[in-house]
Amino acid sequence: MKKITVIVPCYNEEEALHYYYEEMSRVMTLMNNYDFELLFVNDGSKDQTLQVIKELSEKDQRVRYVSFSRNFGKEAAMFAGFENSTGDYVCLMDADLQDPPKLLPEMVKAIEEEGYDSAATRRVTRQGEPPIRSFFARMFYKMMNKISDTELMDGARDYRLMTRQFVDSLLEMKEYNRFSKGLFGWLGYKTKWIEFENVERIAGETKWSFWKLFIYALDGIVAFSTAPLAIASVIGMLMLFVAFFFIIFIIVRTLLFGDPVSGWPSLVCIITLIGGIQIFCVGILGQYLSKVYLETKSRPIYIIKESNIEK
Repeated sequence: MKKITVIVPCYNEEEALHYYYEEMSRVMTLMNNYDFELLFVNDGSKDQTLQVIKELSEKDQRVRYVSFSRNFGKEAAMFAGFENSTGDYVCLMDADLQDPPKLLPEMVKAIEEEGYDSAATRRVTRQGEPPIRSFFARMFYKMMNKISDTELMDGARDYRLMTRQFVDSLLEMKEYNRFSKGLFGWLGYKTKWIEFENVERIAGETKWSFWKLFIYALDGIVAFSTAPLAIASVIGMLMLFVAFFFIIFIIVRTLLFGDPVSGWPSLVCIITLIGGIQIFCVGILGQYLSKVYLETKSRPIYIIKESNIEK
């Protein structure tokens, strides 16, 4: 009998966990020809999330948990789940039920009967999301697919089922700055995309503010494209040509018409513009240098404070 490990990253999901467990229990009962392992990763929650997980583990031996010493972020929680998973298949799923557990049988079928290495999900609608957030999300995917060699599917969720070979390949990439949506695509393998309509959270509030999503998107761009560096170089060359043109223009004007003292407001604007472009380009370079700096520290991606997994 094959085993499925379901990884559930949790950060302040106290209100949603019981709902999730009930729904997942129905799916596990339906799929009784598989062994299941529910692996909850507590990412430094500040509420009673860990206590709820411990209660679930006491009544169900299939529940395992890993609890971090602090909040390391969802990417670290996902990686910890992959490292501590033992199943033949590994599923990544959120606890808020925005990733419908009922899709799991279809995902298993895609791997076992259709020959795929992973089954991933994508939302075809964004109902319930703020329009501005949806707009920028779509623009991000379009931009990434143009500037990066790694294809990202619009509306892709982290919710996916993977073979052990897929997960082992993923674990070989131990980079500190992780952007899993890009890593999944970079690996290659054969992936089936399963579409579903957006589902509202069952309880609690989203942990992803617009600012956090912006930083996450920025990390993805830096991790999977060097296009911003090329753009900075092109801007520098354009400004060089513009400056050269103005030098010629000033010399010609001085020789023909003299050199009246005028135009200081426009001069200030030009200096400000060029200064802003320089700072912008330095900022782009700084983003890449900061990632290199963090990688060279070789710090652990996460630190486990407690767990019920026997090594």
